[in-house]
Amino acid sequence: MKKLTLPTMSEALAGRDVPMLVPEHHFVNGSPLRGPFEDHMKQAVFALGCFWGAERVFWQLGGVFVTSVGYAGGNTPNPTYEEVCSGDTGHTEVVQVVFDPTRLSYAQLLKAFWENHNPTQGMRQGNDTGTQYRSAIFTLDDTQQAEARRSLAAYQIELNNAGLGTITTEVLPLDTYYFAEDYHQQYLAKNPGGYCGLGGTGVSCPVALDLDKKSA
Repeated sequence: MKKLTLPTMSEALAGRDVPMLVPEHHFVNGSPLRGPFEDHMKQAVFALGCFWGAERVFWQLGGVFVTSVGYAGGNTPNPTYEEVCSGDTGHTEVVQVVFDPTRLSYAQLLKAFWENHNPTQGMRQGNDTGTQYRSAIFTLDDTQQAEARRSLAAYQIELNNAGLGTITTEVLPLDTYYFAEDYHQQYLAKNPGGYCGLGGTGVSCPVALDLDKKSA
């Protein structure tokens, strides 16, 4: 049975000091997966269920330089996929997005995040159940934190109007992003017929698509 509660720090698996080995370049666009990135580039980290389909949503957006998948929000350093799926690390599956803020705003990324999953389901997403599938936004600065919380409040109003539930999405400062294994990176590009469990609510997110807006 899948665990639906997060482990405490003392309960979490010990992990390891060695980071995950990943490819040097993105399978789809050839950009460097780990960087270094140009100074004007910004980063964002989102959890919206199985990261295979979630990553594809973001790499298809104009203005995204590179994406990768990994783990965040837990206590185990450099976890493996099997450890995360056990529920004993506290991590959720996430997508890291590196984007050009002169072409794509953080607000637009938030809109894609909200509209491509159901953020009211707690420790699951569709048929995928477990703590690793919970919805989350991990912010990299105070500006992202404030903008994420504003978007959550705005989307909750729209969900209420549609007769849907309460958002369970975590909005937390990012502690550490750990890369997932090589075979998870750009999985649906390598396996076009692979599993994608993403499914939105059908409710539009009222985030202004202002291309002149510069999100930090």
